[in-house]
Amino acid sequence: MKINVPHVAKLANLPLKPEEERKFEKQLSEILNYFEKLKEVDTKNVETTSQVTGLENVTREDKAINSLTQEEALSNTKSQHNGFFKVKAILED
Repeated sequence: MKINVPHVAKLANLPLKPEEERKFEKQLSEILNYFEKLKEVDTKNVETTSQVTGLENVTREDKAINSLTQEEALSNTKSQHNGFFKVKAILED
């Protein structure tokens, strides 16, 4: 199957060299050919599976723990003001 790698790279905003385009075209074609092979497998009597570990609702107990103090949090910053991190503005009025 022929893949338009330059188009895919453009959509993904990936600058690729010509040798990379050839390499990825070959790899993507192999992947898609494998999917075509998988379509041939008879799965009519196979139960749908969302995961295979058998684990359900694996969570940990929610415990409150101490966090950093304000001084600890600000200890490695280059710039602070009135107890807050000072950063360059990213929005303009």
